Amino acid sequence: MGKSLSLTEFVALIAFLFSLIAIGTDMMLPALGIIAVDLKLQTENHAQLIITVFLLGTGLGQLISGPISDTYGRKIVLCTGISLFILASIAAIITSDFLMLLIARFIQGLGISAPRSAGTAMVRDLYNGRKLARVISLAMMIFVLAPAIAPLLGQFLMISFGWRSIFTACTVAGLIAFVWLLIRQEETLIVKNRQPFLISNLMQGYKTTFTNKRVIISTLVQALVLGGLFSYIASAPQIFSEWLNVERKFPLYFCGIALFSALSNILNATLVEKLGMWFLSTCAIGFNMIFSIIILSIYYLELIPIFLYLPVFIMWSCVLLFTMAMSVGNLMALAMEPVGH
Repeated sequence: MGKSLSLTEFVALIAFLFSLIAIGTDMMLPALGIIAVDLKLQTENHAQLIITVFLLGTGLGQLISGPISDTYGRKIVLCTGISLFILASIAAIITSDFLMLLIARFIQGLGISAPRSAGTAMVRDLYNGRKLARVISLAMMIFVLAPAIAPLLGQFLMISFGWRSIFTACTVAGLIAFVWLLIRQEETLIVKNRQPFLISNLMQGYKTTFTNKRVIISTLVQALVLGGLFSYIASAPQIFSEWLNVERKFPLYFCGIALFSALSNILNATLVEKLGMWFLSTCAIGFNMIFSIIILSIYYLELIPIFLYLPVFIMWSCVLLFTMAMSVGNLMALAMEPVGH
């Protein structure tokens, strides 16, 4: 860690880097309907691709940005990725074509994959075990405030200045992250621990990773959890507007729901060193599955009157984000610990 950077600032920096992903997704949610109308899309469902391609770029980018950071260091990969995010945000501001907007969003996702992979690796360079899980949980505790605030900010910007101003906010956030990282954070991967970027080394790294049972299980479970979370995020605006008929209040509801992620990470940071990562993840996922089956049965069998649909859905959403927040950080630490360098 840089000599001038305290643990508190380091956690805040990592949290802000992680938050760029939330800024790129959640701030867009209130604007999807307006974008569909403005760009003359056939249906509002097509606007959901704005979220989907961003998440696709983020996922694919992590396959590359992680190994590259093992060769050239975390900081340069982070700065390059954030620069790509900024440039793509500017492209999204000026385009009036939906296809070009999707391309810009995909490139945004590729760029923002660096904070996700190289930023996490930066934490791994400095910590391990339950301490690693605690630091990640503290960063996630701050990070989850972004999904709570982003929809409200996105709605305010959209109403006040139009939907393109959301990408202006993405540009500003990217610039803040770039300058903060460049000036304050030193490189965490020392030269002797770096690996040449060779196909053989890359394949060996994948082999080491995917032959470790603990890594495989943790990664697969984390992928399933995140898949469910991203599906919820992508479909939430349409559910609240078309099924529950509360489109205008969606950002406010989503803000309250997202706060349960923050509560979860506060609790996790307190408990993880005592109870362990695996135990907490298992309990969170197990409870989420049981509770979701119960709620699904209630809706499918029409066991409640229509006026209870909204409060029950909000209750389920709070439990969903609470349990997912508790499991994701711990699963990430579990997957990183055996193979981190």
